[in-house]
Amino acid sequence: MRVISSNGEQLGIMPLSNALSLASEQNLDLVKIAPQAKPPVCKIMDYGKYRFEQAKREKEARKNQKVIDIKEIRLSLNIDTHDFNTKLSHAKKFIAAGNKVKVSIRFRGREMGHPEIGTEIMKRFASDCDEVANVEKPAKLEGRSMIMFLAPKPIK
Repeated sequence: MRVISSNGEQLGIMPLSNALSLASEQNLDLVKIAPQAKPPVCKIMDYGKYRFEQAKREKEARKNQKVIDIKEIRLSLNIDTHDFNTKLSHAKKFIAAGNKVKVSIRFRGREMGHPEIGTEIMKRFASDCDEVANVEKPAKLEGRSMIMFLAPKPIK
């Protein structure tokens, strides 16, 4: 097997027993880096320290990620202006926090006969959110509910 020292220089091709004795003399571990290579490549290193540094890098990468939640706002077909404005302010607050917003209208009973009213409410909601959000998915009727997705505008 091909052996690489702890500082990165190649020690050459040697039997497993010699490589293990070299690693134990330095109080380090013999780690197989490329087992599929011909001959297999091993490196002499402190494996515990390597795993610690790898975990540290992963933790740092996770810390820099932003988790985007989807918040839902439910409107009704015969919503009043004050209720509409309250829902609108909630949606703007969610978008300002960096979350996506799912706006839905549930059609009940004979309301299914007037999907154009729901489309009008959705258009009004989207136009009122226009300065802070983009329409990711336009209003679409799926079964008994109409759904639209809003996403925060990218920061320039």
